[in-house]
Amino acid sequence: MNQPVLDLSPQVSDEIRKTTCYMCACRCGIDVHIKDGKVAYIQGNRDHPVNRGVLCAKGSAGIMQHNAPSRLRAPMKRTGPRGSGQFEEIGWDEAYAIAEGWLRPIRETAPEKLAFFTGRDQSQSFTSWWAQAFGTPNYAAHGGFCSVNMAAGGIYTMGGAFWEFGQPDWDRTRLFILFGVAEDHDSNPIKMGLGKIKKNGARVVGVNPVRSGYNAIADDWFGITPGTDGLLILSLVHCLMKAGKIDLEYLRDFTDAPVLIDADPASPKHGLALLDDDGHKLVWDRTEKRARCYDAPDVNPDLAGVWVVDGIRHRTVFQHMAEKYLSPEYAPEAVAARTGIAAPRIRALAAEIARVAFDEAIELPIPWTDFRGRRHETMKGRPVAMHAMRGISAHANGFQTCRALHLLQIIIGSVETPGGFRFKPPYPKPATAHPKPHRRHAPNAPLDGPHLGFVHGPEDLALRDDGTPARIDKAFTWENPMSAHGMMHMVISNAHAGDPYRIDTLFMYMANMAWNSSMNTSGTMAMLSDTDENGDYVIPHIIYSDAYSSEMVAYADLILPDTTYLERHDCISLLDRPICEAEAAADAIRWPVVEPDRNVRGFQSALIDLGARLGLPGFVNDDGSQKFADYADYMVRHERRPGIGPLMGWRGNGEETGRGAPNPQQLDRYIDNGGFCVAHIPEAAQFYKPWNMAYQEWAVEIGLFDKASPYLFTLWCEPLRRFQLAAEGHGSIQPPDHLRDRIRATMDPLPIWYPPGGAEDGEYTVHALTQRPMAMYHSWGGQNAWLRQIHGHNPMYLPTDLWERHGFAQGDWARIASPHGNITVPVAHMPALNGNTIWTWNAIGKRRGAWGLHDNAPESNEGFLLNHLIHELMPPRGDGMRWSNSDPITGQAAWFDLKVKVERVVAPADRVTRPDTGAQASPVGKGPDELAWVVK
Repeated sequence: MNQPVLDLSPQVSDEIRKTTCYMCACRCGIDVHIKDGKVAYIQGNRDHPVNRGVLCAKGSAGIMQHNAPSRLRAPMKRTGPRGSGQFEEIGWDEAYAIAEGWLRPIRETAPEKLAFFTGRDQSQSFTSWWAQAFGTPNYAAHGGFCSVNMAAGGIYTMGGAFWEFGQPDWDRTRLFILFGVAEDHDSNPIKMGLGKIKKNGARVVGVNPVRSGYNAIADDWFGITPGTDGLLILSLVHCLMKAGKIDLEYLRDFTDAPVLIDADPASPKHGLALLDDDGHKLVWDRTEKRARCYDAPDVNPDLAGVWVVDGIRHRTVFQHMAEKYLSPEYAPEAVAARTGIAAPRIRALAAEIARVAFDEAIELPIPWTDFRGRRHETMKGRPVAMHAMRGISAHANGFQTCRALHLLQIIIGSVETPGGFRFKPPYPKPATAHPKPHRRHAPNAPLDGPHLGFVHGPEDLALRDDGTPARIDKAFTWENPMSAHGMMHMVISNAHAGDPYRIDTLFMYMANMAWNSSMNTSGTMAMLSDTDENGDYVIPHIIYSDAYSSEMVAYADLILPDTTYLERHDCISLLDRPICEAEAAADAIRWPVVEPDRNVRGFQSALIDLGARLGLPGFVNDDGSQKFADYADYMVRHERRPGIGPLMGWRGNGEETGRGAPNPQQLDRYIDNGGFCVAHIPEAAQFYKPWNMAYQEWAVEIGLFDKASPYLFTLWCEPLRRFQLAAEGHGSIQPPDHLRDRIRATMDPLPIWYPPGGAEDGEYTVHALTQRPMAMYHSWGGQNAWLRQIHGHNPMYLPTDLWERHGFAQGDWARIASPHGNITVPVAHMPALNGNTIWTWNAIGKRRGAWGLHDNAPESNEGFLLNHLIHELMPPRGDGMRWSNSDPITGQAAWFDLKVKVERVVAPADRVTRPDTGAQASPVGKGPDELAWVVK
C-alpha cells in the first residue's frame, strides 16, 4: 500500500531568536523563527522557567499581532474633533516639540496638572521613575481597576499574594482550591500546574459563579453567588476552628496570633499591639508567665495568654479570632442562602481541607534555622494550596475577602510550607518594607518619593495642607485610604468634574480608556471630548501612546506610536513584576528580533527622549546632555541603588548575579541565554522564607534586601485599626464626618465580610459579570486574525432558571438594564452558572472604525460591552457627594457588583447590538479583506 511521504519537521526558518512573549501577562519564553528577516513562526522556548516550551493560542498568534493592519505607522497630531479619528502624520521631532510645549510650562508652574497613567505596560518601575522625575503626584498603572485588592490584601496580611507574587507547590499539593481566577492571566503556568496535580491524583475544587475554563475540569464546583466569597471563606474558618483543625504551632511561631492587643478603651492605642520600650510587639510567655518580646530566642508564646494591667485584660489576636469566627453568624447554616452553597457542602469542603492538611501532612528531611535562632530538623507542610485572582477582588468588599482567604491559608499552616502556597522572589516582604506614597510636589522639582505604596495610618495619606486630595484620582485619601495601586478608573471622571482640581494634560500609555478599560464607556467618551463654555476642551491636552489604532487613539491630540513586542526592548525586572518561580529568582528581556518597518519607537525610549528634552533629573548628564540613548541603554546602565539595576544577570565582570556594576555586554548575555536569567534558591532556603535565615541571607546576597528582614504574618492588620481609631475621634488627623461610620464598619483589623455594593433597587436583582477569554488579552486580541476565529462575538450567557422563566429560545435577544443604562444583545443558555448570574466575555465588542476592522466585523455588530451598564460612580444619594464605585478601603473598581434586570425582546432589525456608539475614522484605514502571512 502506497503511503504519502510527509515531512513532519520542515525547515521553517533561517534563524531562531529567543525573546519573551507579550500576548498576555505570563511572560513566557518564545522561539521566534526568522526567515529572510521576517517572522515565520513562533513556538515555546523549552528552556524557559515559566512555560517550559508550552505555548497557548495567544502566544502562537503573536505573529498576527506583529503583522496586524491596525498598527500605527507614525506620530500623529489631531486635525478633526476629538473622537473623530482624523489625524495628520508628523515626524518625531515635531511630536516631541508638541509634547514638550505642553509639558514644560506645567512642570515649571504646576506639575500636578500632568496626569500620567499607564495600562499593563510591564515597565512600571521605569514609568513611575519618569513621573517622579517630572514631579507630578498623578501617576499610577492599571492595578486600581484590576487586582489591587488581591495584591494589597496579600501584602498587608502575609507579605505577598497570588500570581506574580507566588504559586502553589504544584509538585506536592493534594488539594487545590481556585477562587474567581481570571483565565487570561497566568494561564500557561496554571494549566501546566493543573496537569501536574491531576496526574499526581490531587483534587481540584473551583469556587466561581461561572463554570468555564479551569473550573470546567475541577473535581468539584461551587457556583457561588457573586460577592459572597468572603462569607463562604469565613464559614470555612468557623468550621475549622470549631473542629480544632488549625495549626497551632504555626500560628504561635510565625504569625501575630499570640501578640497581645491593647484592650483599654480609653487609650489612643486601643486595638493596637502592645509594645516594649524598643517598639517590639509583646506576647505572653507561658513559661515565664510574663509579657515578652515576640522574637526573643527562648520565648514561648501563649496563644491564649492574657496580661492584666490595672485591671484591664489584654488578650491575644488569637482570642479575638476565636471570639469573632466561632460566632454563629459564620456557621454554614447561617451563610448558605446568601452564598448559594448548601450548608452540608460547606461543611464537607471544610472537612476535606482539614483531612488533607492534617492527615496527609508532609515532612521534608531538610534542616533549617528560623529568625529566633532555633534549628528545625525538618520542614513540615500542609498540602492544601489555593489560588485566586480578579473574581473575588473586583467587589466593594474585595480587600477584606482577599484577607479572609489568606487567613484561611494561614490557620491551616499552608503558606510557605511544602504542599501549600509558596512565595516568588522578591517576595515575601511585609507592607512595612515597601515605600509609603509620596505627594509633595513643587515646580521644576522631582516628587519627594515614589507615588504608590502602603500606608500605615492617617499620617500617610496623600492630602494637601487643607485636607483635600493631592492626587487627581483621590487615591490615598479618606475615601479610599489604602489604594496601593492608585485609582486609574477615576482619573478621567475626576478631571472632567474638576474634582479635586482641573488638569492640563492627560498622558496615557496602553490604556484603552475610551472603550473596554473604563466603566461608563459612553460617558467616558463624552467626557474626553466635552468642551467648556468657551468651546475649549475640558481636558485641554491628551497625549496617548499605543501600538494599534484602538478606540482611545481617536480621543488623543497627539499620538506617540509604540512598536509591537517583537520590535522593542523591554525589561521584566525584579524591580517590577519579574518571572520568578518559588525555587528561583528570574528576570527577562524583550529585544527587537525584527526591526520596525514603520516610523515608530518603543514608548519607554520615547519617554527617555522626552525626559532629556525636559531636563528631568536622572535623564540628563551634568552638562545637560541626554544620559541614556534609549531604553536598552537605560536597562543596562541605570542603577536604582548602587550595584542594583533593572536586570540582575551578568553584572559587573559578567559573572555577578543580583549585585554588581553595570556591564555593557549584559543584554548580549541575556540574548545568548534565551532572553532570561535564573538564580536558584538553595534547597535549605526554599520554604519558610519569611522566617528562614538561609533565605533571608540569600536574598541579601543577590540584592533583594539590604539586610535580613524576617517578620510575622499579620492576621490583625494594624493600619486598618489606626484608621478606625481616627474615625472614633483619636489623633490629630481626622476623617470627614460623613465617612466615619463607613471607616468604622469596613476597616476591621480582622478579616470580615459585608455585603458588596450594587443596585439597591429591588428591580435589579440579577448579578452580571464579565470574564476575560483565555484566547484574548485585554482588547488586543480582537484585531488578531487568528484569535478572531475563536472569539469573534460574544453572547450574554443565562442560567437555566432565568432562561426558562423568560421563555428564551436559541437565537433570542434580551435587553439587559441597570440603574445606569441598558444594552440589547444576543443571549445563549448555559446551565453551568450560578442560578442568579449572567455573564459574557469581556473586550470582544469593538467600536466601528477602530482596530482596522471593517464595518461589518462581527466584533462591532454582534459583539458588545457590559461596561455600558457600569458607572464609575455610585447612584446619587442626595448628599451632593461623588461616591466612587470602588472598594472603600483600596479603591479597586467594583466591576463585579453590577446588578441588572433581564427582559426578552425582539432582535433589532439589523441584528446589531445596542447601544450603537457610531463609528470613528481610523488613521490607518481598514485592513484587507483577507490577511495572509506566508514566509517562503
